[in-house]
Amino acid sequence: MRRDGTETGPPQDDPPVGPRVSLWRNRDYVGWWAGHGLSALGTSVSNIAFPLLILYATGSVTRAGVITAATMVGTLATTLLGGALADRVSRRLTLIIGPLVQAAALGAVAYAVHRGDAAVWLLSALACVAGAASGITSGSTIPSLRRIVPKEQIGEATARSMGRDMAARVIGAPLGGLLFSAARWAPFLADAVSFLFASLGAALIRRPLGPDREPGAERPGIGRDVMAGYRFVRDHAYLRFTVIWMALLNAVAQGFFLLLIALVKHRGGDPQTIGFVNATALVGGVVGAVIGPLLLARIRARTALLVSAWVFVESFAVVALVPEPWQIGAVLLVATAAMVPLNVILESYEVRLVPDEYSGRVSAVSRFGMQALQWTGPLGAGFLGDRFGVQGAVLFLMVLMAALAVALHLTRSLRVLDGPVDAVEELPVPGAREGAGV
Repeated sequence: MRRDGTETGPPQDDPPVGPRVSLWRNRDYVGWWAGHGLSALGTSVSNIAFPLLILYATGSVTRAGVITAATMVGTLATTLLGGALADRVSRRLTLIIGPLVQAAALGAVAYAVHRGDAAVWLLSALACVAGAASGITSGSTIPSLRRIVPKEQIGEATARSMGRDMAARVIGAPLGGLLFSAARWAPFLADAVSFLFASLGAALIRRPLGPDREPGAERPGIGRDVMAGYRFVRDHAYLRFTVIWMALLNAVAQGFFLLLIALVKHRGGDPQTIGFVNATALVGGVVGAVIGPLLLARIRARTALLVSAWVFVESFAVVALVPEPWQIGAVLLVATAAMVPLNVILESYEVRLVPDEYSGRVSAVSRFGMQALQWTGPLGAGFLGDRFGVQGAVLFLMVLMAALAVALHLTRSLRVLDGPVDAVEELPVPGAREGAGV
């Protein structure tokens, strides 16, 4: 092993091939799953606490959107760098240090709120730091998962990870509301502690996480690595389309999440009610994570994708019209149950298509592209909510979501989804000259 943590010798793309065993018997996967699960729980607690803090202090949906956008901007700023680093320095070290930085940032937020010094600019700056650390860490997440589980179980592992995250949000949303009611700093301290578990989970993984390096091999600069990942995505229609489509979807979805909190508050919900409405909605995500692999095995992926998108469109209209908070939660339960399989499908096919040596760079470029417009969602939704009312803003987002659903019918870039994921062949590795960005 080199000083930068990269492995020498032949690449180790997958765990040893043999009879398929349950992921729960894979100790490294269980440690990875548990550490990220506790971190996801803490993040869900603070995600609902940030907008609550601003909404109850100022009543401004726009200012609440600024805090939410700050985290996304921080993540976006470092995502490409995180992907390049994942293919050149120790992924294990990145997965250990990144959460420690996030823990420090959220601890500072808790201290500022406790002291009563929580100005919007300070909260935004600390949220941006936490987001930047997340961007660096995210580049190593999928490449590390490829080392922990066999490719044949990537779809199952992805679905379980999404189910874990949704379950964490189901618990974290009401927990965040309860902690916020007890002490406004408490949700942020809980999130800070949760990141310590994510760091510990990465430290306990036994299997080498890479990247591999042949003795004496030289790597081009980080900028060229990033450009190589960009060209890989640009040159393949499926990757190119899904990045652009998901970028628009994420902007709409993030705006919708902020409006959901404002809508429940507008209809008489207190912090606990807001938390429980979110939890009710997110139960659907757990259901979606269970049915995602079943859909991949039984129906064509493109069909599942179309159904998911149109169910999400219809949920916008119904949520804007129903009068009671519990009804909002019930509608969103169905919507999130439909949306999780969408993410499982797109991510599972990407993992099968991209070769290991490009995994970090391509996943980072894809993630950067998908998040490029995400920060505009809360800002735009906040402006629309203050200007035209929350209900009008939700209906405006419904029109945008309908346009995205129509695009799925019109594109020819999703033909790979017509075949089963297990039959997808890995894309060829570009030549050494192209891969080096020369």
